[in-house]
Amino acid sequence: MTAPMTPQDQPAGPWQQPWPDGPDKPVPEGRGMRSELVEAVLLALAVAVSGALLGFLWEKLATPVPLVARDGNVLLADSEAEHAIAIDGTFALLALGMGALWAAGVFVWRRRGGVPLVLALALGGVLGAVVAWQLGEWMGPTDDIVAAAKAAGEGHTFGAPLRLGAKTALLAWPVGAMFVHLVLTGLFGPRDPQPVPVAAGPWQGWAPPQ
Repeated sequence: MTAPMTPQDQPAGPWQQPWPDGPDKPVPEGRGMRSELVEAVLLALAVAVSGALLGFLWEKLATPVPLVARDGNVLLADSEAEHAIAIDGTFALLALGMGALWAAGVFVWRRRGGVPLVLALALGGVLGAVVAWQLGEWMGPTDDIVAAAKAAGEGHTFGAPLRLGAKTALLAWPVGAMFVHLVLTGLFGPRDPQPVPVAAGPWQGWAPPQ
């Protein structure tokens, strides 16, 4: 009777591969959650600060509602105009553009994506939109309509204070950023690695004797 072969005595097959680092070597982990959170916080702050640029562009591109002073009263220069809607639309379009630019930049920077970065884009977009809203109104025409009417003169038009009527426009930035980032990740993001085929061994095609 022969003793059973030990694993060391068994013949090597093409499926057997050497373990270069040994079974006891720890599997390297990705970047820690702490560093991801730090990156996310810094990204949210950077996005929020960039809201100042949006506020500046909004104040320059939006046309204030025209007013006119007549007989001591301040009236709308054109009662049928839709300047207020145009002001909100300008803000929303600019916010969508800012969100798309930030999403594209973050995707190029971190192509793998990640929940912290997406949340940072959303939170930073909301804060940036609020900064742009407040800064644009502060930079716009004065709130003192009486003083503005006196400065313009009787019968002359002047701009009303810049106001964002539809507050839902504040969501255009975060929604645009998350949508663009999702599309880019789905189209160009990293794919899961394909399984490596196992080499054929002598056991394949074997059947027990009848």
